[in-house]
Amino acid sequence: MHRSAGVAMAWNVFRFCTALRGLGSIMILLVLAIVGVTYYAVVLCNYGPALLVGGSSTLAALAVLLLFHFLLAMLLWSYFSVVFTNPGSVPPNWNLDFDEERGETAPLSSSEQQSMAHGDTGNPRVRYCRKCNQLKPPRCHHCSVCGRCILKMDHHCVWVVNCVGALNYKYFLLFLFYTFLETTLVTLSLLPHFIAFFSDVDIPGSPSALATTFLTFVLNLAFSLSVLGFMIMHVSLVSANTTTIEAYEKKTSPRWMYDLGRKRNFAQVFGNDKKYWFIPAYSEEDLRRMPALQGLDYPVRSDLDGQEL
Repeated sequence: MHRSAGVAMAWNVFRFCTALRGLGSIMILLVLAIVGVTYYAVVLCNYGPALLVGGSSTLAALAVLLLFHFLLAMLLWSYFSVVFTNPGSVPPNWNLDFDEERGETAPLSSSEQQSMAHGDTGNPRVRYCRKCNQLKPPRCHHCSVCGRCILKMDHHCVWVVNCVGALNYKYFLLFLFYTFLETTLVTLSLLPHFIAFFSDVDIPGSPSALATTFLTFVLNLAFSLSVLGFMIMHVSLVSANTTTIEAYEKKTSPRWMYDLGRKRNFAQVFGNDKKYWFIPAYSEEDLRRMPALQGLDYPVRSDLDGQEL
């Protein structure tokens, strides 16, 4: 009885993961469709024609359009950076080269690796992934959707059709940030048109343009509110130098071994070079000097070197 239930559960999880993989290009097309509808409503139906009115209306429309296109460009740049950037894979034949407990160089011996490969996961120094048959670096987790271990995995996001991990977490946060700014701008710029729907004022434009404007306002308002909540959650995670998975897995103790203080925690994700904070890229110097950006080696608090992962 228990065995059949376990098999059924495993089969359901397998089907769920397979379904998520199958979404793939559909979700990307959905995102582009929402962008397209928004562009049509804001630029072609409302603020594009307002450029021809003249006076203060033209200046206001120009300001909205310039900001709209800038945020849209940054949104799409960040989005496709998340989509096409490998979140971080475990290098072939990777071996632990840092003892988290003693704080000194201590590679695993061949006998230790063999015992781990045979299922001996009692070694407190490192974890072993039975699905990938390989050692797991610190903060690494297996993604059932991607079918592989992801460095510093945060979660698998169906909207970006990719895992969010060590190498694209910053890009994901920027995608949230620019999405919030863009949807907020669209919501505020279309608010007068939305209010006009419920007034006795005659609204120029075809019925399809009016319906598109109404739909765009509702969609962007909903996305703005939902992304705001998601941003607040991830800001708290970055400030504590943790991930969504780690927030659920770590002990109830408020002392977290990777919490280096808010400033250093922020740098662990965005780097030290301020010129690169708001674009989905890192400076060569940061990549060279900050191993944490590569996803394999993370500094720990000096007062908690002996805490377990």
